[in-house]
Amino acid sequence: MTIAMAEEPISETSSSARFKAEAGEHDDGLSAFAAVRPRLFGIAYRMLGSAAEAEDIVQDVWLRWQATDRSVVENPPAFLAKTATRLCINLAQAAPSRHETYIGTWLPEPVDTSGDPALGAERGEALELAILLLLEKLSPTERAAYVLREAFDYSYLQIADILQMEEANTRQLVSRARKHIADERRTPVSSAERQRLLEAFIGAAQKGDLAALEGLFAEDVVSYSDGGGLVRAARVPVAGRERVAKFIAAFASHFWQGVTLAWIEANGQKSVLISRDSIPIALATIDAAAEGIDQIMWILRPSKLAAISRSVRRLSH
Repeated sequence: MTIAMAEEPISETSSSARFKAEAGEHDDGLSAFAAVRPRLFGIAYRMLGSAAEAEDIVQDVWLRWQATDRSVVENPPAFLAKTATRLCINLAQAAPSRHETYIGTWLPEPVDTSGDPALGAERGEALELAILLLLEKLSPTERAAYVLREAFDYSYLQIADILQMEEANTRQLVSRARKHIADERRTPVSSAERQRLLEAFIGAAQKGDLAALEGLFAEDVVSYSDGGGLVRAARVPVAGRERVAKFIAAFASHFWQGVTLAWIEANGQKSVLISRDSIPIALATIDAAAEGIDQIMWILRPSKLAAISRSVRRLSH
């Protein structure tokens, strides 16, 4: 029996034929897997908000691919993407309990996108930290439908095949996810304006300049800090223009002493990697709308800085 899949994504139209031509009697499936590995990682990262967990998913897909009778798989890219998505849904269904026991605020792990702005996708959607935070509030199936549609340009028929539901239901899932994100997030400013605001914010934060900070913030700005209980960090979000400004000014005298700043691209947007004695201690980034900066994200947990720090070191060399 041949394993059939839904119609192929546009970018994978010729993949099946090419892989079949390459595959010999003793082919281990590596060529088919390697060609779509960035896509698999991109799906898993957007679904889970963790580069480490995404790598685990990709490894699991590889092991399952090795155990599959590949001679009956008509479309390897579609088969692999479906496997990755289903594994992500299974893991995401357990994620709420993991996040409930997380010490302090959970934020997504940042990833370096300087070499691949879309992170394996057709578009750089569902990648910014602010969007990943909103995706966490969706059900795993809603999240999967939104990611596959908005970032990877899958048809509703393809998504229905992956999620094992009717096409009409997948349309409803994507529609609900879009509405949730539109309702929860203001229209963001341009990339250039966000970079300007981030640079101004870091400058004001280093000086502990209350007036300058308040002038940059929206009235309902929120500061999120993720230390994972391993480093000193605010365990609950700080909200409100005046409170956030005072919070940031309060630690200016010691936090910024002896640090170096590296301006990098993480999750498709400008961020700043803060290091002391050549050891990264934080990544800071913002989200902003016409009203000003409305979200500040501080990622301080060492394990969440490890991968992006390695990427920055490779690029600097």
